[in-house]
Amino acid sequence: MMAERAQISLATVVLDCPDAHALADFYRRLLGWEVKYSEPDWVLLGCPDGGTGLSFQSEPGYQTPVWPERPEEQQKMLHLDLRVDDLDGAEAYAVAAGATRAAVQPQDDVRVLLDPAGHPFCLFLP
Repeated sequence: MMAERAQISLATVVLDCPDAHALADFYRRLLGWEVKYSEPDWVLLGCPDGGTGLSFQSEPGYQTPVWPERPEEQQKMLHLDLRVDDLDGAEAYAVAAGATRAAVQPQDDVRVLLDPAGHPFCLFLP
């Protein structure tokens, strides 16, 4: 018999990286979100409309993931899917903000980019 379910909700997704403040600044500019909380090695961004936050934690041993994945190399743990209204415009904006276009693009209607710490993220049309 299971215990009564406790109140549980997702507050944030945390991306490990070499410099929490630098990566948070990239996503702050990319998404237009604001810094809600900041410590020396951790930053929380919040969407102005509310909802789940996005956090960044400095990790001294951080290893950049490779994409697409290759055996025996650092694997990504997750990736972000970002809905956009203009794929070409959003890609250009992300690159100007510091992203890099991934060499492999598996679909015509999705763009895979890498943030400054090497995490892959996807831009897609609804």
